Amino acid sequence: MFVVSEATILHADVDAFYASVEQRDDSRLRGRPVIVGAGVVLAASYEAKAHGVRTAMGCAHARRLCPQAIVVEPRMSAYAEASKAVYRVFDDTTPLVEGLSIDEAFLDVRGLRRLSGTPTEIAVRLRHEVRERVGLPITVGVARTKFLAKVASGVAKPDGLLVVPPDRELAFLHVLPVERLWGVGTVTASKLHDRGINNVGEVAELAEAALVSILGRASGRHLHALAHNRDPRRVEARRRRRSIGAQRALGRRPKSPGAVDAALLALVDRVTRRMRAARRVGRTVVLRLRFDDFSRATRSHTLPEATAQTHTILATARGLLSSAMPMIERQGLTLVGVAVTNLDDDLPLQLTLPFERLDRRSLDAALDEVRNRFGPTAVTRAALLGRDHGLAVPLLPD
Repeated sequence: MFVVSEATILHADVDAFYASVEQRDDSRLRGRPVIVGAGVVLAASYEAKAHGVRTAMGCAHARRLCPQAIVVEPRMSAYAEASKAVYRVFDDTTPLVEGLSIDEAFLDVRGLRRLSGTPTEIAVRLRHEVRERVGLPITVGVARTKFLAKVASGVAKPDGLLVVPPDRELAFLHVLPVERLWGVGTVTASKLHDRGINNVGEVAELAEAALVSILGRASGRHLHALAHNRDPRRVEARRRRRSIGAQRALGRRPKSPGAVDAALLALVDRVTRRMRAARRVGRTVVLRLRFDDFSRATRSHTLPEATAQTHTILATARGLLSSAMPMIERQGLTLVGVAVTNLDDDLPLQLTLPFERLDRRSLDAALDEVRNRFGPTAVTRAALLGRDHGLAVPLLPD
């Protein structure tokens, strides 16, 4: 088991990333409530969050909560460039950088004391460098484990720095609400609250078997470990993804089954193209849904063989969607997401057959080649013609 003896793991997270980029690039937006979105809130500045505006909320609802907010269209290319600049600062800080998203990463700074100073000094300098070189506010948590470093940065937001010394870990952690534990969402939190368990210390007082009886084996064991700050994971530089996915917010207006299916088709198309470009195949297809009341549901199916074929993954995702249709009809659908997990490496496919004789795997590769040469919209499916495919959100390399 890998556990460091001092707080050398940093979790760095840019504050309200999209909104902060907009405020950086337009001085008129600084200090004002800003909403980045196109029908649905993609990001909100902390001035807007103070009025109750949250990510994935409908923009109309957000404007009712914060009438003075300024709504701006998303600029994905600007966010991608800002992300690259932030990661250059990360890479200049330490060679051990594990990206979580385009605006968030773990950094391991052990062994750098003689060269760069203490972990706290490194964190202070990191925040200064991101502000000076990129022009964005960033919050950093420093702790002995990845889990606690992430918790610390969440507590320190916005634009803060919080160091958790090893001898104060449990004192810091146990007074926090259960929602701070990784993996505790609305449903899990409700189960714990129903039993009078409200903070992490009360979770830690329970035996593992008791938590398993409440939450199930996987969740119970996971939360029992986190409540005692047991997290042996290393910071893994350039770790390959364990899943590849995409999601799309659909807004709160009623959607026809055809519109939902078209959104699903576009997502599967996007995910499988990314898988093939990264030379990955996967076995488990995961469908994620969010409803009008902000509740969520997840469905998954594991295939007998790993694949990156659009046809196979689409058929599986459609089957999962069909099983969830009664919930969608009752509760309304506001977001759909697709991911493929249980990934493995795949060999590149050599296209040697005449186009009209291509099998499905070869046809996918041929269409990818056309898109690579002439652009992502050069070829599309007939079912998607004239439809909005949604925003292509910047991502870390697959």
